[in-house]
Amino acid sequence: MTPLLVLTDRAQLRLGRGLLRTISECVDAGLEAVVVREHDLAPERRQALVAGLAALPGLTVITSRIPDPAAHATHLAADQPRVDGRFGRSCHDRAQVARAAEGGASWATLSPYSTSVSKPGYGPPLPISEYDDLPLPTYALGGVTPANAAAAVEAGACGVAVMGEVMRSAEPARVVAALLGVLR
Repeated sequence: MTPLLVLTDRAQLRLGRGLLRTISECVDAGLEAVVVREHDLAPERRQALVAGLAALPGLTVITSRIPDPAAHATHLAADQPRVDGRFGRSCHDRAQVARAAEGGASWATLSPYSTSVSKPGYGPPLPISEYDDLPLPTYALGGVTPANAAAAVEAGACGVAVMGEVMRSAEPARVVAALLGVLR
């Protein structure tokens, strides 16, 4: 599994920065997997975005909540009905991670790892011990930065899932490179 998942949120991008270009630059910096959120896009536009991202060499495209034939997998909410194909789950405690494993998920995210600028007031952050000895590969999500990413892996996460730190950056590829530098 890759140590870094980037979750998209085009609303957080700097003015004039496109999502496809941003993720393409991140792939050039070493990104191997992206979770496409963009739940508010019209179905045709979202499908075109997923297909465009899937055309980037070496990028695994995971679609959030809405299955898409161009995607390699789907990331589901903790209690969302299971879909055909490879999927992961968004979890908020160890019990949800255990249920995800029992239900056939291939991975999970566990949040919030730290205080999140993208979701102010969401929390409090989970104790670091929550990431230890989980039944399936689990990514720490929420408030992840290059300064705290390695601690998540040291605590037991298989990697980190990041949205705002990358999406809000003036140089998203530089943030990806920094994250990968501390994770590998």
